[in-house]
Amino acid sequence: MKLIVAILSLVWTPLAVAQDSVPPAPYAYRQLDDPALEAKAHDLMVTLRCLKCQSQSIADSDAPMAGDMRSQVRQRIAAGEEPEAIRAWLVERYGDYVSYSPRVTAMTWPLFAIPLVLLLVAALLLRKRFGRNVSE
Repeated sequence: MKLIVAILSLVWTPLAVAQDSVPPAPYAYRQLDDPALEAKAHDLMVTLRCLKCQSQSIADSDAPMAGDMRSQVRQRIAAGEEPEAIRAWLVERYGDYVSYSPRVTAMTWPLFAIPLVLLLVAALLLRKRFGRNVSE
């Protein structure tokens, strides 16, 4: 058993160290020189979710993946790409979960419709329940 643990630690340790030794992306921690472009990039970054942290935007997260995403956003903004095109590219690449403002699609419309239907049913039940007592 000790031999197996020793072999696994020899195999996994270099892999873990290799991931930490990758340098950050060019614009992961460096802002754009133009304040207007940096403001556009930041406004977009606060609306994108870090896929590793899941509770932070990529603007707030220190995860390496968030740094890579910040760098991509800044590079694309600097190249003249519009923020919504960048958002669409990130959603295509990582899925709808990356965006804090979800789109209504054929797959997601029930998520928006079901709460409204439940509120309507609750209102009808309350009206029926309390409406009967008032008229009697």
